[in-house]
Amino acid sequence: MHASEFDLYGVYVPATLVWMLAAFAITAGARAVLDRLGFYRLVWHRSLFNFSLYILVLGAIVALVVEVPS
Repeated sequence: MHASEFDLYGVYVPATLVWMLAAFAITAGARAVLDRLGFYRLVWHRSLFNFSLYILVLGAIVALVVEVPS
């Protein structure tokens, strides 16, 4: 079973917020690497690509953390 909330010094933070922040950090690192490699020259719409990358990373995090009940 997964935690639906995290307790940070008495303040309950939803797990979704923590996952979103982790996905943002991972995506920011990936964007920096892709920019340095010149990958964005191949991308038609950079903002749409970055948003899609964020959604994919967030989905992967949620899939790794959340257990599917049988």
